[in-house]
Amino acid sequence: MAIDYDGGLTCSCGVTSLDRSIAWYRDVLGFDLLYRLEQIAWCELKTGVERVNLGLSEVEEAGGKGGATLTFGVTDIEAAKAELDGKGVRQDGPIRDIPGMVRLLTFYDPDDNAFMFYQVLGHDHDTGQAT
Repeated sequence: MAIDYDGGLTCSCGVTSLDRSIAWYRDVLGFDLLYRLEQIAWCELKTGVERVNLGLSEVEEAGGKGGATLTFGVTDIEAAKAELDGKGVRQDGPIRDIPGMVRLLTFYDPDDNAFMFYQVLGHDHDTGQAT
């Protein structure tokens, strides 16, 4: 029997302060708070990707422990980098170019959780076909 997915995805990150993190994700990445549950120190934010939410769980120690890196597609990585620069967001070096394929930028939230932006070059990322 195949798994019947509903098309949604919630990604989870540990953070040390829901208040600080909600503000950061709203102000830096433009995410919107969907709900917050104080009794379990959890919230979910709507990302810029249809049916992809980010769940934040308040924990004593967060970030920098590995795991999945959420990588968001952008149409203009230079403009996205300029937004991060203007808001003082720590980045892991300059934009990396993989010629004819993709440009990548790694950055970190206040708890050292790693995220990336990608901009596709020269092919359709969804199909792998040359454009």
